[in-house]
Amino acid sequence: MRIDTAAGSILCDPWVNPAYFASWFPFPDNSQLDWETLGDVDYLYVSHLHRDHFDAAHLKRYVSKKATVLLPEYPTSQLEDELRDLGFTRFFKTVSDEVHELDGGLKVMIQALISPTDGPIGDSSLWVEHDGVRVLNQNDARPTDLMRFTELGHVHAHMLQFSGAIWYPMVYELPQSAKTAFGKQKRERQFDRTWRYIDDLKASWVFPIAGPPCFLDDELWQFNDIFGDEGNIFPDQSEFVKEYAKVGGTNGVVLLPGSVSALTADSCETTHPVADLDEFFANKEEHLKAYQERQRVVIEAEKASWSHPEIDVLAGMKARIEPLLDESVRLAQGVGGPVRFDLTSPEGDVIESILVDFPGKEVRIAADEKVRYRFRTERRLIEHLLFIDEGDWVNSLFLSCRFSAARIGQYNEFVYAFFKCLSEERLQYAEGWYESQRPDAEDITVGGFSFQRRCPHLKADLTRFGIVEGNQLTCQLHGWKWNLETGRCLTSVGHEIRSERAAEPAPQPAA
Repeated sequence: MRIDTAAGSILCDPWVNPAYFASWFPFPDNSQLDWETLGDVDYLYVSHLHRDHFDAAHLKRYVSKKATVLLPEYPTSQLEDELRDLGFTRFFKTVSDEVHELDGGLKVMIQALISPTDGPIGDSSLWVEHDGVRVLNQNDARPTDLMRFTELGHVHAHMLQFSGAIWYPMVYELPQSAKTAFGKQKRERQFDRTWRYIDDLKASWVFPIAGPPCFLDDELWQFNDIFGDEGNIFPDQSEFVKEYAKVGGTNGVVLLPGSVSALTADSCETTHPVADLDEFFANKEEHLKAYQERQRVVIEAEKASWSHPEIDVLAGMKARIEPLLDESVRLAQGVGGPVRFDLTSPEGDVIESILVDFPGKEVRIAADEKVRYRFRTERRLIEHLLFIDEGDWVNSLFLSCRFSAARIGQYNEFVYAFFKCLSEERLQYAEGWYESQRPDAEDITVGGFSFQRRCPHLKADLTRFGIVEGNQLTCQLHGWKWNLETGRCLTSVGHEIRSERAAEPAPQPAA
């Protein structure tokens, strides 16, 4: 998205090339826009390092190096480092939640989220104001509170995520009926979270912009939302409008590549590159098939680059992971057991099985021991991760959906947090972040239970995001659940909540 004002232009998260092992493509296709012109901007804002937001090849080729980068205040320097490697030299380092005035009266504020589970160590939202018009590009950040933005005045345009951006539940080795049921729950939670954000901000206009990807490789084609599957977690913009209408939403604005919205404090006039939006989305499958043909050569070239048979995968994983296991305390304890990688040939046969033994602090060939967490993927994908020295396997392998997973018991966020932090800098930050977390002292009473106000997962305010049904609490920010009788988390290992039944109110004397 590009924001143009009389005081300057801001290009936000330009993503064109496929991401995650050529699995994710932007939908609709934006590759045919005039990127030479669009990239000639005053400011560049990259919200975070997920590769469907940070498109290195596109940034290097098309975005002016005269642009000033609006940099979120992240705990590590990786985003700045990678942008410098692409040739950017002008940086405006923002302070999180602080309004900065740029040339010509253009005001910006970036709210940085910095938990290990926010993007690849960080995600952010951009607030912009010029001439009394305010825009919030929330993108796919999930702040626990939008109050900071509302304090700055009424927001006229709210851009936010509404679709899935993960591998769950599609890759899990479950019966199809279970995948559909879990996917339906995930889809509903996504929309519930979106409605909550929209209701909190109460902007004049709502733009569904962050999502969904589409899947053009034949191996992943089934993940596209074109089969009437109620469990598909990747609804598109037209589905957003339909669902939004069910909760009374009438101010949604859908954009296609090339659409332009002229925004004032009182109006929003939008023009599109097509005559009929409804017809465009009605022909989605046709558009995807044509898009697939245009990108087939790109996909095949990507696949040809993955194989590195000269790499000793076991030795490479030992060199990458074992030093981090030695330093890990919180994450290793959180994982609590071994994780197995079954590596296959392109035909699907298991070639070797490698165990990441968290208690034993080593990487070794797997024996017949039982494991709680198992991943199955092509060996050449791990070869490529080692070849490019990738320090974030979540922001590469797992988001590619080119694997299957199985687990015994509940979801364990520490497994994915660890494989997101395969560098000393990231690991030390994640260890310190988890170490710093302490139970919140403030309690609230809802539905007959007294429990801590802040969610044990990511500190969301449960007075706003908490829903109590019977003895079960759901935090709508991420859909996590707790049994309030016991305090046990029903969604993941650990993260117990402090809770008890509320005292009965004392009887009041008769008047």
